[in-house]
Amino acid sequence: MKTDCLVLGSGIGGLAFAIDASRTMEVVIATKRDANESNTRYAQGGVAGVMDSDDSFDMHAADTITAGAGLCHPETVDLVVRSAPSGIEWLIDSGVRFTEDHGRFDLTKEGGHSRRRVFHAGDITGIEIQRALLERARSIPNITFLENTMGVDLWLREDASGTRRVGGAFMLDRDRGRLLTVTADCIVLATGGAGKVYLYTSNPDVATGDGVAMAFRAGARISNMEFFQFHPTCLYHPRAKSFLLSEALRGEGGILRRVDGTPFMHDYHPLKELAPRDIVARAIDHEMKMSGHDHVLLDMTARSPDYIENRFPNLTATCRTFGYDLPTEPVPVVPAAHYMCGGVRTDLDGRTSIPGLFAVGEVACTGLHGANRLASNSLLEAVVFGRRAAAAVMECPDRVRTPDDAPDPPSWMRDTAVSSNVENVMVTQDWDEVRRLMWNYVGIVRSNRRLNAARRRLDLVSREIRDYYLQSPLTPDLVELRNIAGVANLIVRSALSRQETRGLHFNVDYPETDDRRCLHDTEIWLGVNTRVQKLGPTRGE
Repeated sequence: MKTDCLVLGSGIGGLAFAIDASRTMEVVIATKRDANESNTRYAQGGVAGVMDSDDSFDMHAADTITAGAGLCHPETVDLVVRSAPSGIEWLIDSGVRFTEDHGRFDLTKEGGHSRRRVFHAGDITGIEIQRALLERARSIPNITFLENTMGVDLWLREDASGTRRVGGAFMLDRDRGRLLTVTADCIVLATGGAGKVYLYTSNPDVATGDGVAMAFRAGARISNMEFFQFHPTCLYHPRAKSFLLSEALRGEGGILRRVDGTPFMHDYHPLKELAPRDIVARAIDHEMKMSGHDHVLLDMTARSPDYIENRFPNLTATCRTFGYDLPTEPVPVVPAAHYMCGGVRTDLDGRTSIPGLFAVGEVACTGLHGANRLASNSLLEAVVFGRRAAAAVMECPDRVRTPDDAPDPPSWMRDTAVSSNVENVMVTQDWDEVRRLMWNYVGIVRSNRRLNAARRRLDLVSREIRDYYLQSPLTPDLVELRNIAGVANLIVRSALSRQETRGLHFNVDYPETDDRRCLHDTEIWLGVNTRVQKLGPTRGE
């Protein structure tokens, strides 16, 4: 298959790129499952943006930088917060129906925000955004969807100047079990996050870090993977699969309590329940370890039952399916892996270090989030950078055209007829081991001893997976196992290189934030270990 642009992923970032770029280019959107299944669909909170007279861009930027623990890139923050109004207007023009109250948008407030600036669609903002953008994209003739088709690897070629640039991707058709080679002038990674690297996550099953793993294997620079955000409040129930209870609940008066009913967040931060997510998640983790209980409680009973029913209908209904009545009783909650703040390093137009390769949304590391993401900045970042990447591609007067010819897949991809010597139980065992290892050793609280143990075991698992590839037919499970093991390794190595505690990275061996030891960004790329980028004099050096 040949196309102007291949987009991997159908969430808000990929759809924003495709809708804008389709004005002048043919775009193919490849999705691992059906196009409706993405991290965007599971976002409950909203999109942050300054639209009120008592708010300002400077205040939004300050909140973002405070949450990011000093590691946000100021130029990225300024760009994104100033682009928020136009990005939100674009979403509205695309058919997104944000909640209104008496003719005005019903702005809400979430943890870390100093003002009400979060646009939402009830408590199912992600579902509404996914619906509207998919409807718009499907109506555009220049956009083609390849559903149930997942990326396996990128392939590079040399252009006339000798520069190695992306040429296309090898894809796996999940329905037919066959390989597809796609050539493209540019490729956009919009594959979302990697929550399935951890045992407990709020992410859907598709979030296996495919984009980061593929980009790393191709030689792209990967940054700040040690910063993985754990959402503080996921419903605790064996059948709930870590169902997310939105930050907006705490923004609307929710109180975190111990199992005996006493509140505890005042012991950890002046903002109490509205403290940044890293602080709330560590507080809950600490309370659980101190008490021996396997959850804490989220109490919404200070608000009237009618208000909770009307403001959070989806959350209320879902809690009831598990036997909890959110408006009238505290419900059990635990932290779960939620958002990857690191990713494929990009510039302000979404370009990666490989010419022709772009990354937008959670898969990218733009510098916006620093050491911790401010609530509801993720959907904002995705729409801003999706549209900026499209503009950069369309406005490039000398866009390099990819020849029609493409390389053959490597032998381990082609030889799918070879009888398998690998039993499925071995793949399942390694899948479970990686996720459990990451949860226990590389979770909310870390230590050098646990990180080094994780690195040694992941190196062994990676060698086992390599053997599976040589012995077994290519399957979606094997592709995903390879990717989660690769991303897990990047997280561990990045965490070992950061010898301080900052934001989402808490190491008991370096329990304090230390500007003298601080790395502004950790970067890893193929063939090189970890490069340190020192902070400038603004950080006291």
